[in-house]
Amino acid sequence: MVARKTVSKELTREMILEAANDLFVKKGYQHVSMRQIATKLNYSHGSLYYHFKNKAELFFALVENHFQLLDERMFAIQRKELSNEEKLKHLMQDYIAFGLTHQSHYEIMFLIKDADVRTFTEEAPMKAYQRFAHFVAAWSSKALSIQVIWSMFLSLHGFVTHYIRHVNNYEDVEAMAKHHVSLLLQWTK
Repeated sequence: MVARKTVSKELTREMILEAANDLFVKKGYQHVSMRQIATKLNYSHGSLYYHFKNKAELFFALVENHFQLLDERMFAIQRKELSNEEKLKHLMQDYIAFGLTHQSHYEIMFLIKDADVRTFTEEAPMKAYQRFAHFVAAWSSKALSIQVIWSMFLSLHGFVTHYIRHVNNYEDVEAMAKHHVSLLLQWTK
């Protein structure tokens, strides 16, 4: 019988999620195994099952964490003492900033296309859109159609996906992002 190797620190959910995030972005959901995640962490693959019953559950937990970060940012804007126009501006700029600051998160949240997780990867982004739409409708100075709000969301998403992997962070395109948002804000006046 081979003796178990000792580990320097206890494996946590956060450690697993971080390692999985990197692998899912680099290889895609279908091409990552629990064993590969464990190897990246220098743990046995069995130790991952203490925290997650399978790869799909791990992936769902990862995506939920990412959407929670985005939600927190949107709700933080709601609590600020700003005019509605300023809230809209911050909402849109912050959406772009989130996507370009957390590029691997954004890819997992919105860009992974895999049959095993399709239901979840379609449901979670739609909930994010609904929150976005709620805030835009509440803060706009005129009534906007669903089509206009959806177009605004797609425009922001398109901006992020255009620059993802081509810039290091939001600051690299901040001036262009602000210009893009100012164009979108014209629809709300």
